[in-house]
Amino acid sequence: MTRLTPLDAGFLEVEDSDPHVSLAIGGVAILAGPMPDPDTLLSTLEQRMTVCPRFRQRLRRYPLDVAAPEWVDDPDFDLTRHVRRIALPRPGTERDLYEVIADIMSWRLDRNHPLWEIWAIEGLSDNRWAVLMKVHHCVADGIATVHMLAGLSDGGPGETFADQLRTGTARRTEQANPDRPALRLPLTPLSVVRAGLRVGRGVRDLAAGLLRSAPSPLNGPVSDLRRYSAARVRLDDVRRVCRAFDVTINDVALAALTESYRTLLLQRGVQPLSDALRTLVPVSVRPPDASGAADNRVSLMLPCLPVDVGDPVQRLLAVHDRMSRSKSSGQHEAGHAVTSIADLIPFALTAQAVRFLVRLPQRGVVSVATNVPGPKRPLQVLGRPVLAVLPVPPIAMQLRIGVAILSYADQLSFGILADFDTVPDIDDFARGIETAVRRLVRCSRRSRTRPRNGLTLVASN
Repeated sequence: MTRLTPLDAGFLEVEDSDPHVSLAIGGVAILAGPMPDPDTLLSTLEQRMTVCPRFRQRLRRYPLDVAAPEWVDDPDFDLTRHVRRIALPRPGTERDLYEVIADIMSWRLDRNHPLWEIWAIEGLSDNRWAVLMKVHHCVADGIATVHMLAGLSDGGPGETFADQLRTGTARRTEQANPDRPALRLPLTPLSVVRAGLRVGRGVRDLAAGLLRSAPSPLNGPVSDLRRYSAARVRLDDVRRVCRAFDVTINDVALAALTESYRTLLLQRGVQPLSDALRTLVPVSVRPPDASGAADNRVSLMLPCLPVDVGDPVQRLLAVHDRMSRSKSSGQHEAGHAVTSIADLIPFALTAQAVRFLVRLPQRGVVSVATNVPGPKRPLQVLGRPVLAVLPVPPIAMQLRIGVAILSYADQLSFGILADFDTVPDIDDFARGIETAVRRLVRCSRRSRTRPRNGLTLVASN
């Protein structure tokens, strides 16, 4: 039996704090047809799901929180309770698919059973169908959920972009310190003091971001209905922008998202100020050998995305600068340190503390944007090619829009889940992200960069 960590259990408390919240995360695979017959699909899923014990386990909670909830085998497990089938009205458009996704993600999972569902969705136009995996956030974070979804494919998940990122980071570290890789650096009193100061600064910055009020139409109470939409761009286009302006894929994605937020605010008559879009950006602390572990291993940063900047290139560079400062401030180390310390405290105390904190009115953070590295190679399920993989984030804690960014093969997808009443123009918001990337691509073709003194200068031809 495995107990939940305070972070895992915290997601249960977040859901309990608001009856209109369903704290499940999802991944959608869109496949070329024809859809397999129900018996074949069910038997295949049953075979491939045995690698993850969480699929057959439910939660056991203890009275008065004398111990953390634990995962126990469900003696009444029935696969047909968790694998559902639904058909779109033909010919099913992507808008029809998105409406079904929004409805399914708004429903809470039953805690008396394993906390997941798989929905096979047929009737999508052009002889396509879709699979939606829905998993409670207490089970897994975004990387683990995508790994679970990819694990249902022929041949398993294979190599992911997360593997590539970790390999590149390790290589750069070893090149910078060839005799002392970062993981093997000895602890010295000076290094401990520096690490402590860095974590202290990070705690200060996180606390200031959470406590500072930033009233916005994008945060506040939510209803129990959702809207979903998605944007898709070519990874090659994003990489072109990265090369032109010496930034990261995450910088480009956040800059495109920032432009769409800016447009949304302007259309609503809201002046986009420099501190108007403080954004929760989860940061993975998952080690390379735990990519498939079903749990949460994340910290966070709270940068203010530059919705006040009108020029697309300057906005991109401002995103890069703000993300660099957030990373150097020690915010994600602080978040990781807090969760690590919570593991050492009796669970009854941490549960009460989390229960109190999540019920406080939250007005400091306006949006959430999480970037999940997905499968690097195209997948297949029962010989059917997976054409696209779309992420589905949850919304909670008065955040009315959530955006998840996922890389798959040659695509970068943005999945947007929003409160139904708050964002009726969610498709325009998604198209705004795609437009912003195209604009940056055009800028990259007519601009050249020249690094000097650690800064990137941009000159138009």
